[in-house]
Amino acid sequence: MASSVPISADFLLRSPNHTRPFAADARYLPTGQAKPVVVFVHGFKGFKDWGHFNVLADYFARQGFVFIKLNLSHNGVVVGGSGDLEDMEAFGHNNFSLELDDLGALLDALHTPGATPLPPTELDLTRLTLIGHSRGGGLVLLKAAEDTRVTAVVGWAAINDIDQRWSPDLMQRWQTDGVQYIDNARTGQRMPLYYQLAEDYQRNKTRLDIPTLVRTLRQPLLLLHGDQDETLPVQMAHDLQAWQPRAKLVVVPGANHVFGGRHPWEETTLPVDAQRIADETIAFLR
Repeated sequence: MASSVPISADFLLRSPNHTRPFAADARYLPTGQAKPVVVFVHGFKGFKDWGHFNVLADYFARQGFVFIKLNLSHNGVVVGGSGDLEDMEAFGHNNFSLELDDLGALLDALHTPGATPLPPTELDLTRLTLIGHSRGGGLVLLKAAEDTRVTAVVGWAAINDIDQRWSPDLMQRWQTDGVQYIDNARTGQRMPLYYQLAEDYQRNKTRLDIPTLVRTLRQPLLLLHGDQDETLPVQMAHDLQAWQPRAKLVVVPGANHVFGGRHPWEETTLPVDAQRIADETIAFLR
């Protein structure tokens, strides 16, 4: 009889576009039968082991999925480090193109025999879903638009645009200083954003244009958003559905931006709202 305890497989990834290794892990029940694959992408100031994400991964695994999550290479987490945000220089040199390419490197690895520790017999790569939270939600929309290997897309409190529409004065100061800083209320860190972020966006506007590209999506799309989201207003989800009318939108009453989660998360069960969106997602993918 197959075990009901998910296996956790950790592995490192490398991108052809930089030299910084980054970590991923997969949770699954080792049944020897091919299972649909879910790749989860964290958001801004997030990381793969934040809050309840490991509980979430095990929950999906018990429901018959291979659940993979990764640290985007320049999110501030160091391979072999504390597991939390600690490399502010890397964070400051992150940009949207790097993140899309990191996600592409993971998809390439999954399709390359021997590139990950996952047995090919456990993976049904014809059913490959991307789930993204917050800024990660925008990234998975963009990746799905450019990569036909993705068969379904799910946004949890997803952004609807990468263009921040910073004021001309701020852009001028940012360019002159070369850096602006944001505060991390959880850790007390001042987190740099180097001007290269804006330059990358300007160079790659076509690739990073969520409002235009979401209209071209061929994959099924599910959008879940809390109506009490204090970070990204629920109107963003309505906008995305307006641009892609085939999308299914579920507004979660009372849910905040992290669907009841916090870091660290010491409970063995999911927050109520996170449970709701997990079940909505699983039903969508059946």
